[in-house]
Amino acid sequence: MQILKIFFAVLLLGLASCQSQSSQPKKQESQSMPASTKPTYRNGQQNKVMTPFRLPLAESKIKYIDLDKDGDPDVMEYTIKNGIPVRWIDDDDDMTRQDTEGDMDNDCVMLDLNKDGSYSGPKDLMIDWSDENGDQKADIQAIVDNNARDKKGKWTSHYIWFLDDDQDGVFGYIDWDKMGFEGWDHDGRANFYTDYNGKSTMLKVHITTWNIKDLSYNWENPFLFFDPDQDGLSEMAIRMVDEPLAIKDSKDTNIVWDFSHHISMSQMTFDLDNDTRPGNELDYDMSLKFKGEGFDYSDQIHTFKNIKGLPAANIYFEDARWRNTEKLIFPDHQTGYDLVFSRGQWKECWLVFDEDDDCQRWERVEFYDPKDPFKIGTKNGGLDHNPQADPAGDRGEWDLDFSGNGQLYVSPMDGKIHLFGAETGYWRIDQNATYFQGWQGWRGPNLQPEDFDKAEPTKFGTIKYEDTDNNGFFDKMSFDLDGDFKYEEMISLADLGIQDKAKKYNPATMKYKDYQNLFTQVADNQWINAQNAIKVAQQNHINTQWYSPIANPKSIREKYHDGYWLGLYLYQDLKEGATTKQNEVFQSNLRKAYFSSDWESLLK
Repeated sequence: MQILKIFFAVLLLGLASCQSQSSQPKKQESQSMPASTKPTYRNGQQNKVMTPFRLPLAESKIKYIDLDKDGDPDVMEYTIKNGIPVRWIDDDDDMTRQDTEGDMDNDCVMLDLNKDGSYSGPKDLMIDWSDENGDQKADIQAIVDNNARDKKGKWTSHYIWFLDDDQDGVFGYIDWDKMGFEGWDHDGRANFYTDYNGKSTMLKVHITTWNIKDLSYNWENPFLFFDPDQDGLSEMAIRMVDEPLAIKDSKDTNIVWDFSHHISMSQMTFDLDNDTRPGNELDYDMSLKFKGEGFDYSDQIHTFKNIKGLPAANIYFEDARWRNTEKLIFPDHQTGYDLVFSRGQWKECWLVFDEDDDCQRWERVEFYDPKDPFKIGTKNGGLDHNPQADPAGDRGEWDLDFSGNGQLYVSPMDGKIHLFGAETGYWRIDQNATYFQGWQGWRGPNLQPEDFDKAEPTKFGTIKYEDTDNNGFFDKMSFDLDGDFKYEEMISLADLGIQDKAKKYNPATMKYKDYQNLFTQVADNQWINAQNAIKVAQQNHINTQWYSPIANPKSIREKYHDGYWLGLYLYQDLKEGATTKQNEVFQSNLRKAYFSSDWESLLK
């Protein structure tokens, strides 16, 4: 009998456990699976113990070839791990029979990854270095990896040039375990192995060279990184795009892409407070995007002495054109920024501001789309429709008729930098950078490079900006600060009798230091306003000690961030107090003071 009681007790416990488990929401498979059995994403860094910085050494006997019959070798061949054939071409004639690999100043290495004997055919990889100034160190690197012959579309391969403008010896990074370009691998949050730090130039397209008509042009043409204070870190970057055009009725069915020779989109980004340092190598704060007809840059010709390879080695290349070029055509550090404004014929300008200061992406603060402010998720029709955008925490503004010519201003409504001519704007609030926008790259099933399961908010505040009188300046703000996707407060400057116009700043005449000075001025003014807000609050018997955690800024950025939030909190406290006391006159004066950034008007 006792045995039966025990049996039924265990049975009941088992049933209760099953019911309890079935009533609980199931965890996502990737969260519940052990790390060793999780899906493998594109990022090769996930399961590495040692980062592979170099091409593996030869595991076979080295074969030397003397192409010009002068007694010293011009080519060496051997195999490395997994039996992969490697060929080095000596473009500066300094190879010896004692060398076990080529050098990285004026040589080219070819890897026959599919082991078909070609070294430069489908699925193969080639890296070429060139020394332009004769110091025995490379100044230029070319990376060429090919796709299959029948894969003629975009996003299938790499044709890249890196120019080491700051002479730090860093170029594109090759993952020598997977034998491919990995421009996303990094140490820490943003210390990339590819040369996105300091002053450098990258030209890149994801099309195999034999499918391109003219290899002196490119798609990202260029990606420029600027280091105005010469600290080895980038404070500014510009991306210029010449979108590839499909060739119709090509006589050569292999060559299917050409370039327009026009920059049709330019994106520029700025580290406004210049707070990059080791451990925080990239920290852009604001980006501008220009879209339209753009400008012709075909006169931006750069000639080089040594990027042309050894002519006798052309026999080794299925497409030797990139090895025979002596020029590349692109706007550079000296001309690029000015050409955007002096030649650009633009139809739109977009702005994004990293309000929660959590962006450590290498290329820019990524743009919000002018879509639904309350929809969230990649490709879901919301502000963060762009998979590279921050789910929350950024402010996006759009001048879709280019009426403002890309100019900026500081609005009295909130003391922030805005895009002149923008019809609308939204700030999706992530006050404490909870939903961190590190370099997680594309959200969704193809995460890179951290490949962690990324949480995204289901509740967030939103501030909407509108230019209702079409004069280029925002004059209306709507606030949803409780995250219910309904605006609980709307403010019109016209109704308050406040002028919406402000001084305009023209990027066409600005240098990096001007952007930095503008932001410093904005941050200082935010903090001065916050100090006056504290005085007004104390004058009205508000206990301001509650806000001590945001009342002690330690940087320019914290003055900007904490100053804004401190002012908003105290505005809410004072507004609530005035409502309780039914003091409509004070409420009216409070709104005028707050939305004109003039707290001093309330001081007795």
